[in-house]
Amino acid sequence: MDIRRAFTPAELSAAESLFDGPARQEWSERFLTAPGHLMLIAYVDDVPAGMVSGIEMVHPDKGTEMCLYELSVDEGYRRRGIGRALTLALADEAKERGCYGMWVGVDTDNEAALATYDAAGARDEGVFSMRGWPLAP
Repeated sequence: MDIRRAFTPAELSAAESLFDGPARQEWSERFLTAPGHLMLIAYVDDVPAGMVSGIEMVHPDKGTEMCLYELSVDEGYRRRGIGRALTLALADEAKERGCYGMWVGVDTDNEAALATYDAAGARDEGVFSMRGWPLAP
C-alpha cells in the first residue's frame, strides 16, 4: 500500500468510487486549492483503495486543529488496516502542519469507523449532538 496526497482533480476523479458520488471538476479544484484542505489516497497496486480528507480549522483562542472530514475504504480492501493507515497519515500531516490536535465526528452506531479510529489511537471525548442547516434549495 502506498499513501499519496492528491494534487489534481484527475486524481480525485480516478478515486471517485471512494466518494458518495461523482467527483465534480469545479468542486475538486476548489477543494484542492483551498488553504488547509488535503486529500490522501491509499493505493494498492496503483488502484485507489481508500481515501481520507482533512481540513485545518483555526480559531483565535485555540490555534489550529485538523478535522478528519471523511474516511472511506473500498469494500474489497476493508479489514486490511488501510483506514487505520490513512488516519495515522492524516495525523502525521496534522503534526507537521503544527496542529495541536485532530478530531472526527462519527455516528455512535458506526462500529467499523469507531474500531478504525480506536486502532489509530483516538480517545473517546464523549457524546455530542450534531445539528445541520440544509442551505441548498
